[in-house]
Order: sequence, then C-alpha cells, then structure tokens
Amino acid sequence: MSSTKKVAFYTLGCKLNFSETSTIARSFGKEGFDKVDFSEAADVYVINTCSVTENADKRFKNIVKQAQKANPDAVKVAVGCYAQLKPEELAAVDGVDLVLGATEKFNVTSYINDLLNNPDRARDGGEVHACEIQDADFYVSSYSIGDRTRAFLKVQDGCDYKCTYCTIPLARGISRSDTLQNVLDNATKIAAQDIKEIVLTGVNIGDYGKGEFGNKKHEHTFLELVQELDKVDGIERLRISSIEPNLLKNETIEVVSNSRTFVPHFHIPLQSGSNKILGLMRRRYQRELYVDRVAKIKEVMPHACIGVDVIVGFPGETDQDFLETYNFLNSLDISYLHVFTYSERDNTPAATMDGVVPKNVRSKRSKMLRGLSAKMRRAFYESQLDSKRTVLFESENKEGYIHGFTENYVKVKAPWNPELVNQLHEVQLTSIDDDGMVRFDFASVEA
Repeated sequence: MSSTKKVAFYTLGCKLNFSETSTIARSFGKEGFDKVDFSEAADVYVINTCSVTENADKRFKNIVKQAQKANPDAVKVAVGCYAQLKPEELAAVDGVDLVLGATEKFNVTSYINDLLNNPDRARDGGEVHACEIQDADFYVSSYSIGDRTRAFLKVQDGCDYKCTYCTIPLARGISRSDTLQNVLDNATKIAAQDIKEIVLTGVNIGDYGKGEFGNKKHEHTFLELVQELDKVDGIERLRISSIEPNLLKNETIEVVSNSRTFVPHFHIPLQSGSNKILGLMRRRYQRELYVDRVAKIKEVMPHACIGVDVIVGFPGETDQDFLETYNFLNSLDISYLHVFTYSERDNTPAATMDGVVPKNVRSKRSKMLRGLSAKMRRAFYESQLDSKRTVLFESENKEGYIHGFTENYVKVKAPWNPELVNQLHEVQLTSIDDDGMVRFDFASVEA
C-alpha cells in the first residue's frame, strides 16, 4: 500500500492570498494529503502567485526551481492572480504541470488526481484551466490558520474600481462579498482554535456587501460587518487590513474607537499626494478627503496607528508632483508608509501613458519615501513610550528574542520565553532598541 501523499504550499503576495492558500490546503487535507514544508520532498507543490509587482513575476521561476530540486517528479501547480493574467506564460515555465485561474483554484484537488495517476504526463508545458475573468462571479469563503497567533479572514473578493495602474480587476473579477452569516461563522470557528487576532482581508473590503447574493444587491455594509463581528464571543482582537479612504466612513471610525475588539490601526492607501496624479490614476478621491480621514481617526483615537500605501514614479509624475507628495505625507499625522515603485503592467491604461519616469528616478524617489517612513515610524514609537498597551506575542524564536505587536501596531521585543507565545499581556513601553523595536516592562498586576 502506498504511503500518504504529501503537499507543500508557497504563497506570494497579500494577506488575501494567504487566506486562500490555507483554504486550498484544507481541501488537500480532506483528500488525505499530509502538508509539509516547501523545502521538503512532496508529491504536489502549489504556488499561489501574485502579479502586483514586477518582482513577484520573477520570483515565481525561482520557486518552481526550488520545488524541482526537492522532487523533480512532483506535480507543480500555479494558482492565483498571475496564473489568471498570464496562464500560458506560467505553463511554459520548465517544471510547471498545471495552471489554474481565478475560479478553478478552489477545485485544485480534482485536477491533481488525474495528473498524479498519469506518470507519463507531457513535459512540454503545463495544462491550463483558466476561465474568462467575467466568469469569476461567485464567492468562495476563505480563512487562514497557519500562524497560531493571527488568522486572515477573507470577507470580500474582486474590485469594480478602474485604477489605471492595477491588474487586480483583471485577475480577480468583479467585487463580490461573503454573506454576513458566513463571515460570522468563520470568525467563530477561528476563535475556537485559540487564535487571538483576526485580520479582515479582501481586495476592496470597504466595498463589503456588494455581490452578497451573486448580484449587485446590497443587504449589508462594511459598517454592519464591523458592528456584528464586534459581538462574536471568543475573539480578542480584530484588525482591518486595508481600506480605501473614500469607503472609510466616520461611522466606522466611531465604531472602532468604541469597540471591544477592533484595534486602533488603519491601513489606508493614498498612492499619491498630488491631485493631478490621483486623477491620472483614476482614484476616487482627492487629497483633501485623505486629510479628513486622518484627522477624524486622530480626533477619536489619538494613539491610533495609520499606515499608508504610496506609489512613486507613476507616468506624468514630475519632480514637482513628487515633492508635493513628499511634503503632503510629511504634514500628516501618520505612522509608516508602504512604498511601491511604479512598474508597468500589461493591459493597463497607465502602461501606455506619456511622461514615463526613468527607472533610476523612480528608485531615488522610492528611497526618499522609505527614509521618510523610517522617520515616521520612529516618531510614532517615541510618542507611545511610557504608555500602557496590550501585546500579543508571536510564536517564533528570532535569535533569542520573542516579538509581538501592541493593539496599535508597535513592534516590541523581549528575551525568548515560550510561555509568552500566543498570549496577551499588558505592558508599559519603555525604550526603543537599536534595531528600532520597542522594549517594555510588564505592567504590574494589582493585588
């Protein structure tokens, strides 16, 4: 009798991909597969791809090579955004046996069995099963339970926005949502596994509610989702991963500020501080709205952490436009930046726009904003010293230290102590270490 088949997974990209990989992994478990580390010999390797940056495309080939090295005879499968956008390109990569698009990826096990039972499968390119993206109109619930301290819960998929630089609508289809009851049931299941923090994820989660019934009918909104999740027993912390500024309403900010479980941490994409560039990007707001969102958050939660996505080097961005962005960011009461260097993506309007910014200029601008981000994070951490916060400790021993995050996303460290793993503790933040992390004292427990 043959031994149990083994499967290994590699995820590129966002938290949404992690939640979906975890769901796909559970489907393999139901088929009797054992999950192993990607560096080990497995019968099947599943790579969940991303296409948001140029780098993710290049990394795919290296990951396939790793799998080839671990077991040349294994079935290698590509799923995810890049697999939907460029299936033929991935199928042509040496060693790839199967490429599944946006709707097919959740049925991966049914495709796999045929391949495993065919030892003579062709080696001159992988099989492709990818629907037209307009057929990706149904919703598949997903959540990740990999890292014990935190789970990613998918509440929404797809996007109806038409930002000129973005391939996500082409890779994931129209905006659609899980039903409210499903989200609450999944949150309850996650809480039952002794996971202390749930991160809400999706492509455009502020659009939650749209497509809840397979059409554009709305019954629920993101505000109602937040209100209902706050009532679920057993959840210690809820975190909103990323939300568009035009969809983050005052009411939602108020609910979070009074919430039992939602933490004071927002990640709000800006992309540019120049209204001219925001227009070229076809973003649905101007910078004045962004100022309002930050001001509202800080008014009701002065200690809130606010992270910002920004793209540098977009076509048409002059030195003056970039400086406008730099100075705008510098004027905001925000905590850190995620800086993306613009890269041309096929089939997007921006790829054919005039005013292409030279690569070396893009890179210089990116470096400037990364420097600004480091300064902002430092200033935010300094503003939190001497305050009392609650830390959730992670499960990894990193060079003799345990790390954790406060509710408002300050990263702390302490000498490794396995008893702290996955525990919440009240601490007083005391000082910033040389590596930029914060040291603390445990808050004294009242007798």
